[in-house]
Amino acid sequence: MSATTPTDTAGATAGPLVGADRPDALRGEGVVLFDASVGAHRGAAPRIPGARPFDLDGRLSDHTSTVPHTMPGAREFTEALRSLGVHDTDTVVVYDAQGVYSSARAWWMLRAMGLDRVAVLDGGLPAWIAAGHPVEQSPAAYDGPRGTFTARPRDGLIVGADAVAAALTDPAAAVLDARTRGRYAGTAPEPRPGLRGGHMPGSVSLPFGELQRDGGVMRPAHELRTAFEAAAGDRERLYFSCGSGVTACVLALGATLAGYRDLAVYDGSWSEWGRPSDRPVATGEDPDGSGAR
Repeated sequence: MSATTPTDTAGATAGPLVGADRPDALRGEGVVLFDASVGAHRGAAPRIPGARPFDLDGRLSDHTSTVPHTMPGAREFTEALRSLGVHDTDTVVVYDAQGVYSSARAWWMLRAMGLDRVAVLDGGLPAWIAAGHPVEQSPAAYDGPRGTFTARPRDGLIVGADAVAAALTDPAAAVLDARTRGRYAGTAPEPRPGLRGGHMPGSVSLPFGELQRDGGVMRPAHELRTAFEAAAGDRERLYFSCGSGVTACVLALGATLAGYRDLAVYDGSWSEWGRPSDRPVATGEDPDGSGAR
């Protein structure tokens, strides 16, 4: 299996990943390009020409939640995408300024809300610039006509703490943690104040960076499959967690490229589970590195 994606007759990407060597996939009628950069990169120049803002730090998160980057409701998501000119028939390509980081979150959200034709630009803006393609020295923006997109939420792609707690005791499922191994073990501090250190008992450490080559480019499918099998064994039902539900989606992207299909992202992730509560927390490394139970 290749980590590149096929294309349709219009030249737009038809799979979850498109390389920076395919600038045609980011252009054309019915193709929408989103910049999903977060943090210090949010709203910053340069951008790929024509990119619109997929603002995960703004309206494309639910700010009524006490947990960051929570998935908005279907009505709010519909309104946000219509205001960005998206139609149900569009093909969407998402990138970010860090490689493949927050773009995977936007990709997973779009899929969870019923959009099939969506892909991540492999290596993001750095790969685009390295390939010699043009950029604009202005932030992502959109002031065009409204779209007609309607969210159609899919059950099971975004899950809560109770579903993850059940998965932790399910011998057919694996819960994979995308944070660094130090944060998983509780030996490195959490970047968000007030959270406990450590991990969910029974979860497995698989830092999202281990699925990428230098420059934030995703590893080939066969290497991804090896990484997931080393972490999850023969379990095919995979749940993903991280700090706030963002890099968990890099694991979801990697697992999709590796051929897994029964996947879910824990929306609240450690920002929810790690708060002081009666949810159990373990510290230290997994004794055999496999999460076996």
